[in-house]
Amino acid sequence: MAKFEDLSAKTDDQLQDDLSELKREQFNLRFQAATSQLERPARIKEVRRDIARIKTLQTQRSADAAK
Repeated sequence: MAKFEDLSAKTDDQLQDDLSELKREQFNLRFQAATSQLERPARIKEVRRDIARIKTLQTQRSADAAK
């Protein structure tokens, strides 16, 4: 699980790469859940929250850049 402070130290490109990776993982986890092969159901929640953290940080950065 990524902490907000760790994410804020990353560049925009690194955040975008992390976001792509997390979305890919989320897709795979949903697929595993649908086929009853999911080992850690709590991981879906963690990934969803990490995606939200990255998107929040990206929104904040774009708002700061607009000022």
